[in-house]
Amino acid sequence: MAGVSRATVDRVLNGREGVKQKTVERVNAAIKELGFVRNLQAANLARSRSYRFLFALPKSGDQFLQEIVRHVDEARTVFSADRVSFDIHHIDENDPYSISDYLSTLQPDAVTGVAIMAPETPQVRDAIMRLQERGVAALPFISNQTMIDKDWVGIDNRAAGATAAILLGRFIKATSGSIIVVAESLQLRDSLERRLGFDEALNTDFPFMHALPSLETYGNDQRARAILTTTLRSNPYIAGIYILSSEARGPLTILQDLALPPSVVKIAHERTPFSVGALQRGDLDAVIAQDTGHLVRSAIRRLKGIVDQRETLTSQEKIRIEVLLRTNI
Repeated sequence: MAGVSRATVDRVLNGREGVKQKTVERVNAAIKELGFVRNLQAANLARSRSYRFLFALPKSGDQFLQEIVRHVDEARTVFSADRVSFDIHHIDENDPYSISDYLSTLQPDAVTGVAIMAPETPQVRDAIMRLQERGVAALPFISNQTMIDKDWVGIDNRAAGATAAILLGRFIKATSGSIIVVAESLQLRDSLERRLGFDEALNTDFPFMHALPSLETYGNDQRARAILTTTLRSNPYIAGIYILSSEARGPLTILQDLALPPSVVKIAHERTPFSVGALQRGDLDAVIAQDTGHLVRSAIRRLKGIVDQRETLTSQEKIRIEVLLRTNI
């Protein structure tokens, strides 16, 4: 169709040098007219090309993180036919300098792409940009980074926080009261956006309720117990509790020890064995969740799309916000 040899078409398809610009344009015009779609699997097999992806995950995270790791392990079998392999590296989410140092060691000859679950800090953002400049595909995972709004994997966290506010406002029977908001760290963009969405919806729809300043636990149970005890002692009219971090087990266990009145409504995030059990026992009123298996598979497809310079199907990669009650788990 283009009037050139098969070898010339091969050079154009693979972006190799030695082809005149007019010839490249003629080949590309033929591709467009024919509707030709390259078989990447066949091309990768012919070149013995493989994808080596890395999940950089926090050290803390408890059962939610365990669910992510479990689905990464499942994906090893699912994506093996596409010549995709995976590694997991645990980072210290409270030390952005160590995260940056680690990411600086990753080179394209060893790693094809990285899905990074880390707080948003200048050090992490710069390290991600340098990764991309070195030719390593980089994808924020669950917690986004400001400079990347297109290629990342996670839910709309503002909408998730607003959903928590609506649930709390509708479940609480009191006409006034305070709401405790518990976070692991507001340096995590997902937590910050959840808080912003929560405040916006609560202030708009339930102005008679008062959300207290966020309590940051930093994943430390001793700190969490101290600040929750102090907050409950200082605020006698607590109507609800919103645990916006990805792991509710620590804060919720402490709250159970503190013997809250049964009328206090409690909302948390993420489906884990503990949160499911808490729903069944009535210790949680609702859980706002995102499908961890979908998160992992979407991250892999998006990383592969970046490497292959192909768009993934947007509707397939949209991570839905799920509301779980004891009746639908």
